[in-house]
Amino acid sequence: MNKAILLPLAAALTLSVSGCSMVPEYLRPAAPVPADWPTQANGKAAVRFSDDWKSFFPDPTLQVLIATALEHNRDLRIAVGRVDEARALAGIARADRFPTVDVNAQRSAGLTPADLSATGRELSFQRYDAAFGITAFELDFWGRVRALDDAARANFLSSEYAQRSFRLTLISDVASAYFSLRELTLRTALSEATAQTREDSRRLIEKRRDVGLSGDLDYFSAEGAWQAARAETANLARQKAAAENALRLLVGSNLPSLLNATPDAASINPTGAVTVAPPPTFIPPAEIAVELPSEVLLRRPDVLAAEQKLIGANANIGAARAAFFPRISLTGAVGSASRELSGLFDSGSGAWSFIPLLKWPLFDAGRTQANVDLAEARKVIAVAEYEKTIQQAFREVADLLAAREHLAQQLSALEAADRAQIERLQRVDARYKAGVSNYLELHDAQREQFLAQQAMVATRRAWAANAANLYKALGGLAG
Repeated sequence: MNKAILLPLAAALTLSVSGCSMVPEYLRPAAPVPADWPTQANGKAAVRFSDDWKSFFPDPTLQVLIATALEHNRDLRIAVGRVDEARALAGIARADRFPTVDVNAQRSAGLTPADLSATGRELSFQRYDAAFGITAFELDFWGRVRALDDAARANFLSSEYAQRSFRLTLISDVASAYFSLRELTLRTALSEATAQTREDSRRLIEKRRDVGLSGDLDYFSAEGAWQAARAETANLARQKAAAENALRLLVGSNLPSLLNATPDAASINPTGAVTVAPPPTFIPPAEIAVELPSEVLLRRPDVLAAEQKLIGANANIGAARAAFFPRISLTGAVGSASRELSGLFDSGSGAWSFIPLLKWPLFDAGRTQANVDLAEARKVIAVAEYEKTIQQAFREVADLLAAREHLAQQLSALEAADRAQIERLQRVDARYKAGVSNYLELHDAQREQFLAQQAMVATRRAWAANAANLYKALGGLAG
C-alpha cells in the first residue's frame, strides 16, 4: 500500500483518538430524600436476600407461576426486545468511532457518439478497478462521535435496567395476583360453608314451624340469611374468576390445577366456622428491615435506569457543543486500475486517492446553538426525573414499611376477634338448640363470625402482598 496515503491516515487516526471532549463532567445529584425512614421496621438489623426470588417466595406453586411468567409473559418479551434493540443501536454508535474499510472491485464502460466527441469519431472506453477504501471517516477531534457513543451506551444500560425493573415488577405482580386468588378461593369456601349451614338452619326452623315450635319471624329471618349467603358466594365466585384471568394474563400460560384447591371438609366445623389455622400458600418471608434510604434506593433498577438516562443526556450536550467546531472526514482508497481485466494487477497499475473534507458551519440561523440549548434542557429534565424517581421510590418503601407495621397489628386483632366470635357462636348455637335463645341471636352471631373470618383472610392476603411489593420496592432485596 502506498506510503503517500498510509502516513496521512495513520496521523489522522492518532489525532482522532487523542482528541478533546466537549462533554461536561458528570456528577451524580444528591438523593433528595430524608436520611432515615419514617418507620425503621422495629429497629431490627438489616436482612438481605439474594437476588434469587426463590429464596424469598418459598411456595412451590408460586415458584412455578413466577418461572412460567418469566418465560411466557409477552410484556417481558417486549422489554427484552427493547434491550436487544438498544444494544444493537449502541453497537452502531460504537462502530462510528472506527474507520470502515471496504474492498471494492468494479468495471466501468461507456460509449460517446461521434457528434459529441471532440475528435469527431465514436469513442468507447472501459476500466477495471480493485481497491481497499475508507469512506467519510470523521476525525473526532472534539469528541462528538465519542459523545454519541457514550449516549448510546447509556441508553442501552437504561433499557437493560428498565428490563430488570419490569422483571421485578412482574415477579411482584404474579405473587400479589396469586395471593389474591388464594384469598378468594378460601373466602369462597367460607361463604359456601356458611350458605350450607344457613340452609340447614332454615330447613330445621321450617320443620319447627310446622310443629309450632318456631314462628314465621324465625323462618323468614333464616330464609333471608341463607339467600344473603348465596348472593355473597356468587359475588366471591365472580371475583375469583376475574382473579384467575388476571393471573393467567400475567403468567402467559395455563394455570396449574392446584390453584383451585379448596379447604378440606374437616376444616369446616358444624357451625360453619373454619378453623383459625393460617390458610395455605400465604407463606410470609422472614422479618424485613432495610438500611438507610440512599443505600437501598440507589440499587433499584428503575433508579439506575433514570441515572443512565441522565448520563446519556449529559453526553448529548458534548455532541451538540462539538457541532460548533470544524468537522473533518477522510475518504481514501488504494489499489490498482487497468483498461483490461488481465492487466489489473500488473506492474505499474497501482492507483490511489485521498480526499480530506473540512466542514465548518458559518451560518445556520442559530440551529447549532438551539441544539445545545435543547440538549441542556433535556439534561435538566433528566435530573428532575432522576430525583423524582428516587423520591417516588422513597415514598413507596416508606408506605410499605408503615403498612407492614399496621397490618401486623390489624391481623393480630382480627385473629383475636375471630377466636372470640367462634366461642360466642358455639355458645349461642348451644343455647338456641336448648331453646334458651332465639334465632335472631344465633343469626347475629353467625353473621359476625363470618365477617370476622372474611376480614382475617383478606388481611392475611394484604400482609403477603405487602411482602411481595417490598421485594420489588427494595430492588429484589439484593445485597
